[in-house]
Amino acid sequence: MADTAAWTTHPVTAARFDDFADVINPHRRSTHCWCLSHRLRVKEIEELGSGSREDAARALASGRSSFGVVTYRDDVPVGWCHVAPRDEIPRLAASRLIRPVDDLPVWSIICLVVRGGHRKQGVTGHLIEGAVAYAASRGAPAVEAHPVDPEGRMDTTMAFVGTRAMFERAGFEVVGQTDAVASRMPRLVMRRTLG
Repeated sequence: MADTAAWTTHPVTAARFDDFADVINPHRRSTHCWCLSHRLRVKEIEELGSGSREDAARALASGRSSFGVVTYRDDVPVGWCHVAPRDEIPRLAASRLIRPVDDLPVWSIICLVVRGGHRKQGVTGHLIEGAVAYAASRGAPAVEAHPVDPEGRMDTTMAFVGTRAMFERAGFEVVGQTDAVASRMPRLVMRRTLG
Protein backbone atom coordinates (compact mmCIF):
# COMPACT_ATOMS: atom_id res chain seq x y z
CA MET A 1 0.00 0.00 0.00
CA ALA A 2 1.41 3.39 -1.01
CA ASP A 3 2.19 6.00 1.63
CA THR A 4 -0.17 8.91 0.96
CA ALA A 5 0.97 10.98 3.94
CA ALA A 6 2.31 14.49 3.40
CA TRP A 7 5.87 14.55 4.75
CA THR A 8 7.76 17.78 5.39
CA THR A 9 10.90 18.67 7.31
CA HIS A 10 11.79 22.08 8.72
CA PRO A 11 14.64 23.49 10.81
CA VAL A 12 14.01 23.90 14.51
CA THR A 13 13.37 27.58 15.16
CA ALA A 14 11.77 29.52 17.99
CA ALA A 15 8.42 29.18 16.19
CA ARG A 16 8.85 25.39 15.89
CA PHE A 17 10.34 24.81 19.33
CA ASP A 18 7.19 23.28 20.81
CA ASP A 19 7.01 20.81 17.91
CA PHE A 20 10.61 19.78 18.64
CA ALA A 21 9.74 19.44 22.33
CA ASP A 22 6.64 17.37 21.54
CA VAL A 23 8.93 14.84 19.85
CA ILE A 24 11.78 14.59 22.34
CA ASN A 25 10.21 15.58 25.66
CA PRO A 26 6.39 15.68 25.36
CA HIS A 27 5.82 16.00 29.11
CA ARG A 28 8.45 18.77 29.40
CA ARG A 29 10.27 16.99 32.21
CA SER A 30 13.29 18.99 33.29
CA THR A 31 15.39 15.89 33.94
CA HIS A 32 14.75 14.37 30.50
CA CYS A 33 16.92 14.92 27.48
CA TRP A 34 16.89 18.21 25.61
CA CYS A 35 19.84 17.03 23.47
CA LEU A 36 22.24 19.60 24.83
CA SER A 37 25.16 17.47 26.04
CA HIS A 38 26.95 17.53 22.68
CA ARG A 39 26.29 21.25 22.11
CA LEU A 40 26.70 22.98 25.45
CA ARG A 41 28.81 22.63 28.55
CA VAL A 42 27.06 22.80 31.94
CA LYS A 43 28.19 26.40 32.41
CA GLU A 44 26.73 27.38 29.01
CA ILE A 45 23.42 25.70 29.88
CA GLU A 46 23.36 27.76 33.07
CA GLU A 47 24.13 30.96 31.17
CA LEU A 48 21.70 30.39 28.28
CA GLY A 49 18.84 28.94 30.26
CA SER A 50 19.36 30.31 33.78
CA GLY A 51 19.59 26.70 34.96
CA SER A 52 16.73 25.42 32.78
CA ARG A 53 17.73 22.90 30.13
CA GLU A 54 14.48 23.63 28.28
CA ASP A 55 15.22 27.36 28.21
CA ALA A 56 18.79 26.68 27.03
CA ALA A 57 17.42 24.50 24.21
CA ARG A 58 14.91 27.23 23.37
CA ALA A 59 17.77 29.75 23.16
CA LEU A 60 19.66 27.44 20.80
CA ALA A 61 16.58 27.10 18.61
CA SER A 62 16.31 30.89 18.49
CA GLY A 63 19.94 31.31 17.44
CA ARG A 64 21.59 31.46 14.06
CA SER A 65 23.29 28.08 14.08
CA SER A 66 21.51 24.85 13.32
CA PHE A 67 19.90 22.95 16.16
CA GLY A 68 18.43 20.35 13.85
CA VAL A 69 15.22 19.59 12.00
CA VAL A 70 11.71 18.39 12.77
CA THR A 71 9.88 16.05 10.41
CA TYR A 72 6.10 16.24 10.11
CA ARG A 73 3.63 13.69 8.83
CA ASP A 74 0.37 15.35 7.84
CA ASP A 75 1.42 18.41 9.89
CA VAL A 76 2.05 16.36 13.05
CA PRO A 77 5.65 16.55 14.38
CA VAL A 78 6.87 12.93 14.38
CA GLY A 79 10.67 13.04 14.32
CA TRP A 80 13.68 15.13 15.22
CA CYS A 81 17.27 15.02 14.00
CA HIS A 82 20.12 16.95 15.55
CA VAL A 83 22.18 17.97 12.52
CA ALA A 84 24.72 20.79 12.42
CA PRO A 85 28.20 21.58 11.17
CA ARG A 86 30.63 19.33 13.02
CA ASP A 87 32.65 22.33 14.19
CA GLU A 88 29.53 23.75 15.91
CA ILE A 89 29.16 20.60 18.02
CA PRO A 90 31.88 21.09 20.66
CA ARG A 91 31.78 17.61 22.17
CA LEU A 92 32.07 16.00 18.74
CA ALA A 93 34.68 18.48 17.47
CA ALA A 94 36.88 17.74 20.51
CA SER A 95 36.25 13.99 20.57
CA ARG A 96 39.27 11.71 20.67
CA LEU A 97 37.04 8.72 19.93
CA ILE A 98 35.19 10.08 16.89
CA ARG A 99 37.91 11.81 14.92
CA PRO A 100 37.43 13.44 11.50
CA VAL A 101 38.38 11.19 8.58
CA ASP A 102 39.61 14.21 6.58
CA ASP A 103 39.46 18.02 6.46
CA LEU A 104 36.08 18.27 4.71
CA PRO A 105 33.79 20.62 6.72
CA VAL A 106 31.04 18.04 7.12
CA TRP A 107 27.73 18.41 8.89
CA SER A 108 27.06 15.73 11.49
CA ILE A 109 23.97 13.90 12.60
CA ILE A 110 24.34 13.18 16.29
CA CYS A 111 20.83 12.19 17.30
CA LEU A 112 17.65 10.79 15.75
CA VAL A 113 14.38 10.61 17.67
CA VAL A 114 11.03 9.28 16.48
CA ARG A 115 8.06 10.38 18.55
CA GLY A 116 6.34 7.71 20.62
CA GLY A 117 3.35 6.24 18.80
CA HIS A 118 4.95 6.87 15.39
CA ARG A 119 7.72 4.29 15.32
CA LYS A 120 7.95 1.64 12.59
CA GLN A 121 6.06 3.89 10.18
CA GLY A 122 8.87 5.09 7.93
CA VAL A 123 9.64 8.27 9.88
CA THR A 124 13.40 7.70 10.04
CA GLY A 125 13.88 7.65 6.27
CA HIS A 126 12.01 10.94 5.86
CA LEU A 127 13.86 12.40 8.83
CA ILE A 128 17.31 11.58 7.46
CA GLU A 129 16.38 12.82 3.97
CA GLY A 130 15.06 16.05 5.48
CA ALA A 131 18.22 16.55 7.53
CA VAL A 132 20.42 15.97 4.47
CA ALA A 133 18.32 18.37 2.36
CA TYR A 134 18.56 21.03 5.06
CA ALA A 135 22.33 20.62 5.37
CA ALA A 136 22.64 20.84 1.57
CA SER A 137 20.56 24.03 1.54
CA ARG A 138 23.04 25.54 4.00
CA GLY A 139 26.03 24.62 1.82
CA ALA A 140 27.20 21.41 3.49
CA PRO A 141 29.56 19.42 1.24
CA ALA A 142 28.66 16.18 3.03
CA VAL A 143 26.72 14.83 5.98
CA GLU A 144 28.13 12.26 8.38
CA ALA A 145 26.61 9.99 11.00
CA HIS A 146 28.13 7.63 13.56
CA PRO A 147 25.75 4.67 13.83
CA VAL A 148 26.25 1.09 14.94
CA ASP A 149 25.69 -2.13 13.00
CA PRO A 150 23.65 -4.38 15.30
CA GLU A 151 23.01 -8.03 14.47
CA GLY A 152 19.64 -7.97 16.19
CA ARG A 153 17.53 -5.47 18.06
CA MET A 154 19.21 -2.36 19.33
CA ASP A 155 19.13 -1.32 22.97
CA THR A 156 16.56 1.49 22.92
CA THR A 157 18.58 3.69 25.26
CA MET A 158 21.27 4.01 22.58
CA ALA A 159 19.02 3.93 19.51
CA PHE A 160 19.49 7.67 19.01
CA VAL A 161 22.80 6.98 17.21
CA GLY A 162 21.01 5.08 14.44
CA THR A 163 22.00 1.94 12.56
CA ARG A 164 24.13 1.26 9.54
CA ALA A 165 21.12 -0.12 7.65
CA MET A 166 19.00 3.02 8.09
CA PHE A 167 21.82 5.24 6.85
CA GLU A 168 22.66 2.93 3.95
CA ARG A 169 19.03 3.16 2.83
CA ALA A 170 19.52 6.94 2.78
CA GLY A 171 22.60 6.73 0.55
CA PHE A 172 25.34 6.94 3.19
CA GLU A 173 28.51 4.87 2.84
CA VAL A 174 30.93 3.64 5.49
CA VAL A 175 34.10 5.75 5.32
CA GLY A 176 35.71 4.73 8.60
CA GLN A 177 35.32 3.40 12.09
CA THR A 178 35.51 5.29 15.35
CA ASP A 179 36.95 4.29 18.69
CA ALA A 180 33.56 5.01 20.26
CA VAL A 181 30.93 2.41 21.16
CA ALA A 182 27.19 2.42 21.77
CA SER A 183 25.53 -0.60 23.38
CA ARG A 184 29.00 -2.20 23.32
CA MET A 185 29.09 -1.98 19.52
CA PRO A 186 31.67 0.02 17.57
CA ARG A 187 30.36 3.17 15.96
CA LEU A 188 31.03 3.66 12.27
CA VAL A 189 31.67 6.81 10.28
CA MET A 190 29.14 6.99 7.47
CA ARG A 191 29.01 9.79 4.93
CA ARG A 192 26.75 11.05 2.19
CA THR A 193 28.52 13.41 -0.18
CA LEU A 194 26.39 16.25 -1.54
CA GLY A 195 26.43 18.31 -4.71
